[in-house]
Amino acid sequence: QVQLVESGGGLVLAGGSLRLSCAASGSIFSINTMGWYRQAPGEQRELVAIILSGGSTNYADSVKGRFTISRDNAKNTVYLEMNSLKPEDTAVYYCSAAAKSYRYSNWRNYWGQGTQVTVSS
Repeated sequence: QVQLVESGGGLVLAGGSLRLSCAASGSIFSINTMGWYRQAPGEQRELVAIILSGGSTNYADSVKGRFTISRDNAKNTVYLEMNSLKPEDTAVYYCSAAAKSYRYSNWRNYWGQGTQVTVSS
């Protein structure tokens, strides 16, 4: 199976920065798209950013120009650099990856457990 573990969350002041990391491990055959999602209390989970295996990216309008998603394929790791953070960025951030394992030949979407990001004013 495939496991995703996020790290790098924490408490920061508005205008500050955080860098999230998500490392995939397990019996991985291949990984395609990776992404970051977030969920604030009482709200639905929303897409923040995605990155394809070739490096193409897409961002939610609310984070364009402030967040940067990147990946290191050799490490099976995706990153989210968050700058100019705002209180409305406060949420649990989840890592996601579309991957194939040696056990399952079909593409499946895997999720991490989430990491809390809190931005205070």
